[in-house]
Amino acid sequence: MMKIVPAASLALLMAGVAAPALAQSSPDWSGPYIGIYGGVIDSNEEAGERLIFDRDFDGAFDDTVVTTTGADAFSPGSCDGAANNQLAAGGCNKDDRGPEGGVRLGYDFQFGGLVAGVVGEWSAVNLNDTVTSFSTTPANYVFGREVDSIAAIRARMGVAAGSGLYYVTAGAAQADVTNTFRTTNGANSFTVTQNEDKADGFQLGAGVEWRLAPGLSLTGEYMYTDLQADDYIIRVGNTGATPATNPFILPPNTAGTDMTRSNGNMEMHALRIGMNLRF
Repeated sequence: MMKIVPAASLALLMAGVAAPALAQSSPDWSGPYIGIYGGVIDSNEEAGERLIFDRDFDGAFDDTVVTTTGADAFSPGSCDGAANNQLAAGGCNKDDRGPEGGVRLGYDFQFGGLVAGVVGEWSAVNLNDTVTSFSTTPANYVFGREVDSIAAIRARMGVAAGSGLYYVTAGAAQADVTNTFRTTNGANSFTVTQNEDKADGFQLGAGVEWRLAPGLSLTGEYMYTDLQADDYIIRVGNTGATPATNPFILPPNTAGTDMTRSNGNMEMHALRIGMNLRF
């Protein structure tokens, strides 16, 4: 009997220790949370992107800019990134990946081992997406898009296991974009005729959230963003001193040529770490 009592006491003590540990390993994910995150973001540059032209101002960028002999004035070609000099042989400097940091606000509902919720985010971003084409002049023409910020609202669904929540997420996204243009061509005028600073699309990703304490969790996730940028159009015209043989102002349209980039799509990949405060 004396051996049974200490054994029972030890069992009760172990159960008392194990119960909080078990409860801690299976937290309740229901409720609101706020968080911060940071990481790196990279653009997926489209191979073969180039500049395209509208010589007859019909809104269709399906024309070729030619010289007086009928040769393609942009036969040197194009490259992803910003030109190193005015010659196509000099190549382009590839766009670097950039930093991302932001804040989030969300709410989760737990149904047994399943967790579903919604999250809204705003990210400050510094990422460039640039393309260059070269003319036979020689000259370069560089179009750039700088992503300044991204706002998103997404659904989130996951599975709770131990202290972790393993989830996938998808939803809508919109970015603020700054468009830029530069060239080494000094013979023509260059006027922005359309400049939209928004890009709309979607995000999807996956990650894990790990409960460090009852009200604090650590997050790690991958996020894919696909956006369609609005038009940014440059009209190449006559400075008043532009030679009549200049390819941009040759007949049948001596008023000039509209020019834009061939790809309005922006694809980005981000890796993030962060922390959430849960209530």
